[in-house]
Amino acid sequence: MRASAKRRNLVLTALVMVLAVLLPVPQAGAAKLSDKVHLFYYPWYGTSPWRHWQQGGHTPPDDIGADLYPSLGAYDSASAADRHMKWVRRSGAGVIVYSWWGQGSYEDGLIRTVMDAAAKRGVKVAWHLEPYEGRTAASTVADIQYLNQAYGAHPAFHNVFYVFWSLQIADWSALEQVNDENIILAQTTDTSKIAHFDGLYTYDGIAGATAPGWKQAGEYAKANGLIWAPSVAPGYIDDRAVPGNTTPTITRDDGAAYDKQWNNALTNQATWVSVTSFNEWHEGSVIEPADSSPPPGYGYQTFDGAYGKRGKAAETAYLDRTKYWVDRFDRERS
Repeated sequence: MRASAKRRNLVLTALVMVLAVLLPVPQAGAAKLSDKVHLFYYPWYGTSPWRHWQQGGHTPPDDIGADLYPSLGAYDSASAADRHMKWVRRSGAGVIVYSWWGQGSYEDGLIRTVMDAAAKRGVKVAWHLEPYEGRTAASTVADIQYLNQAYGAHPAFHNVFYVFWSLQIADWSALEQVNDENIILAQTTDTSKIAHFDGLYTYDGIAGATAPGWKQAGEYAKANGLIWAPSVAPGYIDDRAVPGNTTPTITRDDGAAYDKQWNNALTNQATWVSVTSFNEWHEGSVIEPADSSPPPGYGYQTFDGAYGKRGKAAETAYLDRTKYWVDRFDRERS
């Protein structure tokens, strides 16, 4: 062997060894995750001091502002990130949509912890740009630039941005500065309100049961090469988090409500499906496992009966049903 060729082979061997150390090793037989199904994800929970669990005047850890109780208990988001990403992987979804409340926010400080956990499981992290006080189109552009600069090189980074309450701002022309290299979605089904966006989504876990405006939104997106990512939810109940509310409750009906919303998404030409939610416990829309034996005396619901499962087996019923729908959606959209 010539010396130059030998040196080249040694360099290549060394490079392979370095990459083997740096990159996560896929598990044998691990199923491919879908980049077309995105789970809305909330990193805002804390235990010292309590964050969010006390919403509605409750006293954690046993008494929380939710009508379901997590199988992990009233957890800290940073500590739960690795367990969460294992469950996300089990669902078959390849993307979480990270609830982000602006530069310097509590959620901003947890980004790397969640992204590192996601990268280990092959999960990507997209962004739910929440309506923090003083948000404008210009500040949203700055936020997208900030997230790209700070985390764009991370292996879990996904340059998809969902803009919550986008209708609060009339003029989004500033997005022209960033929409060539990012995918930015408006929260609406009104296709007259999505100029400068790359598509639209709904988020609303209640509306998915009747799918108002979904047909027109799907047809418009398909005709114009845009992304249509309707949001589906397994149910909705926020009674303990918002005492005295008048928000409609969407009962889970042992899984039938979730199946109905997924069917609505497939029927109405979804490009992607966004799931509301992985872990928005206040709204009772979670697919994260709920405790089958929650603390007594608080009136918590459980997943018991979902898809014919009982007790402990029912805790992961919605993760597993999501996997069924992910696989079906990918087959029908391939």
